[in-house]
Amino acid sequence: MIRSPFPAFIFLLFILFLGCTEPQPVVDLSLAEQSQTIAEIFETPEPYSRRILDSLELQAFFHRHPKSLYDSAAIVDFYQRRNMQFAWIVSDSLSAAADAFIALANVADTLVPQASRLSQRISELYQQGFEQDRRIALCDSCATDLELQLTAEFFRFADKKYGGYLKGDLRELDWFIPRGKKDATQLLDSLATGKMDLSAYEPIHPQYPLLKERLQRYHELATEPWPSLTLPEGVRKLEPGDSADVIASIRHRLTLIGDLDADSGGERYDSTLVIAVKRFQERHGLHPDAVIGQGFLRNINVPMDQRLLTMLLNMERLRWVPERQSPDLVLVNIPEFKLRVFDEGQVGLEMDVVVGKAATRTVIFNDSIATIVLSPTWTIPPGIMQRDVKPAMRRDPDYLRKNNMEIIGGTAANPLVRQLPGPNNAMGRVKFLFPNSYSIYFHDTPSKSSFKKELRAFSNGCIRVSQPRELSEYLLRNDPEWTPERIGKAMFGGRETFVRLKEKRPVVITYFTAWVDGEDRLNFREDVYGHDERLKQELFIPEQLPL
Repeated sequence: MIRSPFPAFIFLLFILFLGCTEPQPVVDLSLAEQSQTIAEIFETPEPYSRRILDSLELQAFFHRHPKSLYDSAAIVDFYQRRNMQFAWIVSDSLSAAADAFIALANVADTLVPQASRLSQRISELYQQGFEQDRRIALCDSCATDLELQLTAEFFRFADKKYGGYLKGDLRELDWFIPRGKKDATQLLDSLATGKMDLSAYEPIHPQYPLLKERLQRYHELATEPWPSLTLPEGVRKLEPGDSADVIASIRHRLTLIGDLDADSGGERYDSTLVIAVKRFQERHGLHPDAVIGQGFLRNINVPMDQRLLTMLLNMERLRWVPERQSPDLVLVNIPEFKLRVFDEGQVGLEMDVVVGKAATRTVIFNDSIATIVLSPTWTIPPGIMQRDVKPAMRRDPDYLRKNNMEIIGGTAANPLVRQLPGPNNAMGRVKFLFPNSYSIYFHDTPSKSSFKKELRAFSNGCIRVSQPRELSEYLLRNDPEWTPERIGKAMFGGRETFVRLKEKRPVVITYFTAWVDGEDRLNFREDVYGHDERLKQELFIPEQLPL
């Protein structure tokens, strides 16, 4: 049982300042008064624990608990900063700092099996200080061992909660963004000094708490019946004004997940339902045309336990990334098929993109745009050369001329081929280079029809942008040499022109299938590359899925 920290704090006040005087009556302070008193005590420079560690006790602990050697430097540093004072035990029993730690551990994401086991282990340690729900005095050796075990468990907890439960090389999951380094020092110090509002110290990406807020609701929905909804026989779609029995079920389901404010139970597709359907479509990456078709039904039929699992998987990814990014960056979220340019943290430009096919997946990594190429040429990559161009050359000896291509090197068996600037160039009129080992960049395309589709995974790995001219003008808007008029002329000039950005623009290409948008709406997208499924196999085993 978790007990309130305040009685322990009040007891501590008497121990520290009244010493061995006669027992004093306990004052019934309000919660605000208690908090203020606690803050004043812990902000004093005076020692607040009579128990002191020595280096031999630390060495003996590491010898008894070799798994703690991984964090030994951090543990030693923590106690040296405290002049070797205990943190979790005051006098002869557990402190309010221990209460705060156990409370933090118990509200962690225990739907993840690893988190649940870690929280249980911390709880078991905590209970060593209780007997029949009452605090008990601890012998010296018991107190020392419990103190150090709680500190060691804190570092394990912080490493998992803030760094990710999945360890090892993330590149095995096609994630090439370096794992963010998390420093739990500030959080540990805040706990040990009795500060109860820990939100400012949790080093987690801002998206993380937004997803976490919605976990409880989706956990409740996962217990609801969720039968598959279908259109009436012979009907391919429902539009505003139509009537059908299934509309009442759709209306009820949209109410449960928050897209519809109230369920009227009606079977006619009215204007109120139109707004809710469009909202649902937008949140799931569908065209917001208010048409109830197969795409809509496929998404609304996804069971809520699967949605809950998707949220947990994306929360794990958020543990990997730095909690703070550059305020001026270009961000692509692959499952969303969107590119956004941020300036001082605000979206300045947004557009649709086409990403790689499942067989030629766009890589998850970060880099910086350094150069814009106007009227670009395109040197055919070896893979595309072998797979597409060489067979076409064998079928049609005039293939290169017809496609504005030329041989610029190589051998007769393996020629190096380049496509010249022009309307049919695969790069379109402009490309954006951020040199990387994956040969991925942004570019225009002559194939504009692909941007009209909801699922836009068609490329050979590079990212096609729907508004290349706008992106060029935006990135060069502070360069007086490159006016919109000059950019347009160079794009259609037929001569390859390289423009170096005065300041490189960070690029992050990432993969999130659940997030909360700027309008506080929970979004879901399809797992286009199967990364969610692979991560699920790493984090969960079938009998431990969070149902």
